[in-house]
Amino acid sequence: MTTGSIGAGIVITEGVTATVRHAETPSVIIRQRAVDGTITTISHASPPLTSIMERLGVTASITTECHLPIGAGFGLSAAALLASATALNHLFTLGLTPWDIARHSHVIEVEHRTGLGDVAAAQGGGRVIRHGPGIDAGIERKFDLPDPLYSVSFGPIHTPTVLGSPSQMEKVSSAFPSASPCDAHDFFTKSKQFAERSGLITDSVKKVFLLCDQKNVPSGMTMLGDGVFAYGKKAREVLLPFGKVYEFHVSPTGPGIVEENI
Repeated sequence: MTTGSIGAGIVITEGVTATVRHAETPSVIIRQRAVDGTITTISHASPPLTSIMERLGVTASITTECHLPIGAGFGLSAAALLASATALNHLFTLGLTPWDIARHSHVIEVEHRTGLGDVAAAQGGGRVIRHGPGIDAGIERKFDLPDPLYSVSFGPIHTPTVLGSPSQMEKVSSAFPSASPCDAHDFFTKSKQFAERSGLITDSVKKVFLLCDQKNVPSGMTMLGDGVFAYGKKAREVLLPFGKVYEFHVSPTGPGIVEENI
C-alpha cells in the first residue's frame, strides 16, 4: 500500500468494460473491439484478473473489452482491474467500498508489475497529479481540458521489463520534474521533457513530437507505450499521417456499473 509511483496524467473516457457472471470455475477472456465493430479475442488468460478473483474469494467468468491498444501505455491493466473488481463486488454483493476496490486493484498491479500508479489515478477522473505512492496519497484532480484528446500508437513497451530494471528506473527517477505542473500547458511541457530525459522515448515518438511542436499542438508520450497523445482540435489532423488516430476525452469519474442483468 506504500509502493507506487508519483506523477501526473489524464484519466480518459475510453477504458475497459468488464462483464462478469457466476461460474463454477474461474475464467478470463480479453477482447478488443475495432472501429467497425469486429471483436477479436486477444487472450484467454490474465494473471492479474485471476488474482483479483482469488483475492476477493469469488469464482466467476470475466470478459473484458476495450477499443484502445493493449499494453501501449493507456493504463488498461488498471482499468481492467478496477472494472472487474467493481463488477464482482456488485455481482456477489461483497459490500466493498470504492476505496476497498482501489486498494485490492493497486496491490495486484504492484505484485504483477503491470503498473505502479494507474489505479490510484483512475479511482476518479480528471487531469491528475499524484503527490505520493499508493491510493491514499494526496491527489489533485483538475478538469481543465475541455477539448478532445487524440492519440497514435506504434506498439507496446513491456512494462514489467522497465519496472524490473534498476538501471532504467534510476534513469526514470532522475528525469522526474522538480516541481508539479502549474497548469495544463505546463503538464504537457513537463510530460514531453520527462519522455526525452528518461530515455523511454522512441524514434517514432520523436518524429510525432517534432510535428506537434511545429504545429503548436500540446503532446506527450503514452507511458509506458510507444505512442503519443495530443490535445486540441488541431491534434487529430497532425497525428493522421502517423497511423490510426484514437479520440477520447477527460473522464469525469472513476469506475462504475454500466449495465445490470443479474
